[in-house]
Amino acid sequence: MSKKLVAYFSASGRTAKVAERVANEIGADLYEIKPEVKYTKADLNWMNNKSRSSVEMNDKSFRPAIIIGDVDVSGYDTVYLGFPIWWYVAPTLINTFLEAYDFTGKKIVLFATSGGSGFGDTVTELQPSAPGAEIVETTVLTGMLTEAKIKALTENLI
Repeated sequence: MSKKLVAYFSASGRTAKVAERVANEIGADLYEIKPEVKYTKADLNWMNNKSRSSVEMNDKSFRPAIIIGDVDVSGYDTVYLGFPIWWYVAPTLINTFLEAYDFTGKKIVLFATSGGSGFGDTVTELQPSAPGAEIVETTVLTGMLTEAKIKALTENLI
């Protein structure tokens, strides 16, 4: 049996709820990707082009600092990676996470939450940060998080 990890970043708590459920349903360990500086509501205001998240997403080379060192990915075959969609892609903080560890030979399965957009160019933008890993996208949960949507996601991941 392969060992599985659900790693996630959640700025508002929405993705955290999904990640916790996914980890429980598929029998995986759970790990929260934490920024060194938490995002505030003002940081997440996508309508303000000077907000922290807007500035980060407008510069694809930007790598927000994360707390590193409290997970050992070497023991996992598959990493389920959850995050909110920002500007049609994963937050650049996810690139920071992928660049902080060696994912060579691992399968990285993406799932996300979003107000309404899909994955867009997420795989293309994340792949250079995890050379040697296979990155695949699964589901973006849009709109209200319902029991049926979360159940469909977990069934898709098993």
